Amino acid sequence: MDIVGFLKSQFICHLLICYIFIVSGLIINLIQLFTLMLWPINKQLFRRINCRLAYCISSQMVMLLEWWSGTSCTLYTDPESYHKYGKENAIVILNHNFEIDFLCGWNFCERFGVLGSSKVLAKKELSYMPVIGWMWYFLEIVFCKRKWEEDRKTVMQKLLNLRDYPENFWFLIHCEGTRFTEQKHQISMQVAEAKGLPKLKYHLLPRTKGFAVTVQCLRNVVSAVYDSTLNFRNNENPTLLGVLNGKKYHADLYVRETSNSGMTSCIGRWRFNCCSPLSYQDAFQEEYYRTGTYPAVPIVPPRRPWTLLNWLFWALLLLYPLFKLLINMVNSGSSLTLASFVFVIVMASVGVRWMIGVTEINKGSTYGNSDNKQKQK
Repeated sequence: MDIVGFLKSQFICHLLICYIFIVSGLIINLIQLFTLMLWPINKQLFRRINCRLAYCISSQMVMLLEWWSGTSCTLYTDPESYHKYGKENAIVILNHNFEIDFLCGWNFCERFGVLGSSKVLAKKELSYMPVIGWMWYFLEIVFCKRKWEEDRKTVMQKLLNLRDYPENFWFLIHCEGTRFTEQKHQISMQVAEAKGLPKLKYHLLPRTKGFAVTVQCLRNVVSAVYDSTLNFRNNENPTLLGVLNGKKYHADLYVRETSNSGMTSCIGRWRFNCCSPLSYQDAFQEEYYRTGTYPAVPIVPPRRPWTLLNWLFWALLLLYPLFKLLINMVNSGSSLTLASFVFVIVMASVGVRWMIGVTEINKGSTYGNSDNKQKQK
């Protein structure tokens, strides 16, 4: 086996990548914990430092997509809007059809320099996840329990806290609330029919409250809404495990900007007809399946080297002591020591595989199944 084939073998790449990600992530989480001392002294310094620390974690995931798997990402947008990306605060609406759509959203953020400060509206369970969930806590990510009566006050307060955020940020929202499946789509369209709403072919009935509250709380802070539709060429069905195995995908992202002056009417459309914005996305999705392209100018934003350099830094920092420890263990001849070492590495791999499982569609939440059934009643 040649050296490239060896390094890309599933076993070796899983162990090394998992080890680097877990260990570096926990080290960064620990550093983030110590930065809490800065909050009462200088809140803005705390935020700036945590943006950089968060980048050290999230950029490793983007590195796997951009450099390891070599996935290509083509952006379709208005050239005039393109020059604004990364230079203004924005709310990014994303469809939720693929296992790696969140990673493509991060890649979008990375290409325009806002990955470290990017925000999401995430389910509360993710806040307990080591590395990424803990990183999000220090980034002031908005977590919700998906029960609006309980979430409203907390979500609004968290959003209002972001009004004085010192870095440009993008707030990423999956308005459908859960990842698309055929079962959820059937239930969702039954609800749409019962309420007299337009039926969507490629999307679920959107959850409008989170979007409307986000726009209201961040008014005059956020300059635009980026209505985005993600697809993959040749009917590819991308997975995070595939990315980890080095499989290349071809992503196409269509982004349509609504400026600050048009955001009020945007909220009005959502309140009047909650399917309206996703009706646009449905039409673009139909166009893409028919022609294989979007009605906009294709642009390939250049890859930035920082994701790769960050990963190489952590690889050099952590792999040398790992190999040195392994050599010492082999020389010692202690079977118990070797068994303990293998156990730790395997557990790190299992931990990452568990986190990958969170993204898998067939293991997704039941949100959108039972919840929509209750609404239909």
